[in-house]
Amino acid sequence: MSGPVQILTPPKGAPQSRDGLWGTLRRLPVIPTTIIVVFILVSLFGEWLTPATAYEQNLRLRFLPPSWLEGGDARFLLGTDNLGRDILSRIIVGARASFIVAISALTFGSALGSIIGLASGYFGGKLDTFIMRAADGMMAFPLVLAALLLVAVIGPGVHTVVIATSLVLWARFARLIRSEVLSVRERDFVKLARIAGASHMRIMFIHILPNVLNSVVVLLTLQLGFVIIVEATLSFLGAGVPPPTPTWGQMVSAGRTYIETAWWISVFPGLAIAAVVLAFNLMGDWLRDHLDPKLRQL
Repeated sequence: MSGPVQILTPPKGAPQSRDGLWGTLRRLPVIPTTIIVVFILVSLFGEWLTPATAYEQNLRLRFLPPSWLEGGDARFLLGTDNLGRDILSRIIVGARASFIVAISALTFGSALGSIIGLASGYFGGKLDTFIMRAADGMMAFPLVLAALLLVAVIGPGVHTVVIATSLVLWARFARLIRSEVLSVRERDFVKLARIAGASHMRIMFIHILPNVLNSVVVLLTLQLGFVIIVEATLSFLGAGVPPPTPTWGQMVSAGRTYIETAWWISVFPGLAIAAVVLAFNLMGDWLRDHLDPKLRQL
């Protein structure tokens, strides 16, 4: 005969696993969140935040060092480039190109990859094999080479970077979603939906998709940093957004010739790239830990 049943209760003062939106916001990593918020605000309102005109050239003011160094000018906090343009203003305006490319490429890549991954994981069979081999081939194809080929065909621009990046991103999302769907499709609620006569489309988009969205959100955050690096790399090589629109990669490329005498032309845009990419990567790690019940601290 079994003994009395004991009811276990959490100790007083124990933290709750669900404390609402405000509790989640309070746990956000401070430094990455601050950098991301500043990046978004600068991308949206950069034209109104610049201390000077990002496009104005003045050869009499070229190669001015940052304002705190000897020979610097208080009007140009981060100095000027080889054409006398304000570095800080160009960094602020250049953030918009990275933001537009990142949002556009991730929107197309994640939407296409999620749909393909859902179909691949749900139906399986030869369709799954074909899609996964296509995804493997796309991920193995050098992204920079794809962008250079597109530039030769349709010319440089934002659309070129978005198309080239989306061609790789869809494969990453498809593989992730497919692996998640393989486990979700075997759960009881999916089997009950089939027994109830639900269509394949309803099962995929109503029953399965909401259960894999957490992984999509995490991958989106992690891939933001990847897309920003890709855009900067292509701009550095001349295959990105063409001048006179300033971009961070383009600024790094323009300053490499003067790195010994005017290091600030390349260093400060490079620091902006590193800070934003690191912030998105850290935020992605935090989201992964927070959204995964196995990793979440109770």
